[in-house]
Amino acid sequence: MKIKLAIPKGSLQEATLKIFNKAGFNISFDERSYFPSIDDEEIELVMLRAQEISKYVESGVLDCGVTGGDWVAENSSEVKVITDLLYAKRGLRKVRWVLAVPEGSKIRSVKDCSGKRIATELVNVTKKYLKKKKVKAEVEFSWGATEAKIGTGLVDAIVELTETGSSLKANKLRIVETICQSVTKLIANKDSYKNKFKKDKIDNLKLLLTGALGSEGVVGLKMNVRKKSLGRIIRLLPALMKPTISQLSDKEWCDVDTVIDEKLVRTLIPKLKKAGAQGIVEYPLNKVIE
Repeated sequence: MKIKLAIPKGSLQEATLKIFNKAGFNISFDERSYFPSIDDEEIELVMLRAQEISKYVESGVLDCGVTGGDWVAENSSEVKVITDLLYAKRGLRKVRWVLAVPEGSKIRSVKDCSGKRIATELVNVTKKYLKKKKVKAEVEFSWGATEAKIGTGLVDAIVELTETGSSLKANKLRIVETICQSVTKLIANKDSYKNKFKKDKIDNLKLLLTGALGSEGVVGLKMNVRKKSLGRIIRLLPALMKPTISQLSDKEWCDVDTVIDEKLVRTLIPKLKKAGAQGIVEYPLNKVIE
């Protein structure tokens, strides 16, 4: 038995492949192929646009997939969200869909969009937002180049994806309101998740992926410490959990092993050395499983 898993092609592709690799999966593919190979005989992999994945997971064509929460909402997909996959340094960032207008536009709030024309790829979510705000506007689907449409006067406003807003600003556009926020998610078909084999496989996938994400930005640190210095050393360690302390063959010494924020290492190691730690070793982590 296998699970059918979809990963996104496009903007989320590189970040998804990197985190799967760190989780222990080797994925290889031809740029022209939509069927990558993976070194797990229990996974059948397909690469699709993020916009489509939740629909196929909901229908049962796919057992699970990685896609944006925005597309789950856009397609009103009845799927089970297994976990969020969020880590900015790996490209898995929180993003916003915003209502934007030309800098000189008289539109100052969504209320000013009444009777106006709005272009976006996120049509259904935008319509729901306007309905909630009791605003009647024409929302049209945009196949792309959405920013160009507003620049040429084809529409009055756009709802566009952004992280920092710098691209919109570069195109002389002003953000009016945030329509929604989104993060990358691992989702599953509800019926597939009731199957014991598939549920176990999907849960294991979640464990490995979240473990890989959890190791981002942290490192392992181990050292030898005299027992009389142990209290000072422990007080210096801003650990994710209590450090592991093991007795060495010399009863006057012990081994201290912990996990810390990588950014703290360069200032912490000199302090540890000064406090009496010896044989200090910093090592990278592939996964942190809580």
